[in-house]
Amino acid sequence: MHTQLWRYIGKRLLLMIPVLFGLSIIVFLIMALIPGDPAQAILGAYATPDNVARINTQLGLDQPLPMQYITWLTNILQGDFGRSYAQNRAVLDIITERFGATLILAGTALVLCSIFGLLAGIISASRQYGLADKMITFIVLIGISMPAFWLGLLLIMFFAVDLRWLPASGMYSMWGGGGLLDLLRHLILPASTLAFIATGVIARLTRASMLEVLRQDYIRTARAKGLHERRVIYRHAFKAAMVSVVPVIGIQAGFVLGGAVYVETVFQWPGIGSMLVNAISQRDLLLVQGGVLIVAAAYVVFNLLADVVQFILDPRVTA
Repeated sequence: MHTQLWRYIGKRLLLMIPVLFGLSIIVFLIMALIPGDPAQAILGAYATPDNVARINTQLGLDQPLPMQYITWLTNILQGDFGRSYAQNRAVLDIITERFGATLILAGTALVLCSIFGLLAGIISASRQYGLADKMITFIVLIGISMPAFWLGLLLIMFFAVDLRWLPASGMYSMWGGGGLLDLLRHLILPASTLAFIATGVIARLTRASMLEVLRQDYIRTARAKGLHERRVIYRHAFKAAMVSVVPVIGIQAGFVLGGAVYVETVFQWPGIGSMLVNAISQRDLLLVQGGVLIVAAAYVVFNLLADVVQFILDPRVTA
């Protein structure tokens, strides 16, 4: 089993190489092909022809596009993401500083959507066509249909403005606070917003997988033996259904990480998402390219972890 697992992990790691290479090309081209002159955006009122030419030379923008990409990728492989012109700091330092806040938000949202999505799917499947199933299906459809940024604004209006129970923005209070409880209070609204849509997706797939498993012969046999229904559902059916659900949780991990971009903007959360929005408005090319590449790479890693968990649950899975 251990040999098969390590062999499987090795294959998946090898498959990540072309994926990351393709991501680097896409990230580079998206920023390189955006209309406008980055040097003029950086210099602003100081964009004289001489200054623009100097910045283009420093950034390598006066070289052919393939050469720009090769230079950028070579630096990335050496751990050099370049320097942010807007902040005059190393790009990797800025990303590292911001990535922790994004991981806290995305990780909390992933835990919430996994727990509530699995529970909702199990309850819905075990009470098929019942009142609980209909209510969960209705809530799930609302969650999937509602844009996260709109839900975030509604939660701010209700819980922060009207009831004044929770803070509307930031990661910590501006005056005082700074502890774990203060962080949790600020985390509730953005994490709930980010988790809501992913919860619906996980719940729907869990329900479908559970219903398929519950129709299997060995489930009928377990019930015929007189096993308690709760044991049949949670010990037998749920374990088998998880094989199909785990990859979707991995995909939702990437979704909540990517969705943090606009949720962080709505709630002014100091993570990579809000950093990218500011960097794009300032045409800070190297910072945007580095940030997007790190987020995309994290998405690939989350999917790798989900594939490994799926293989552990069902070794019949092939690479």
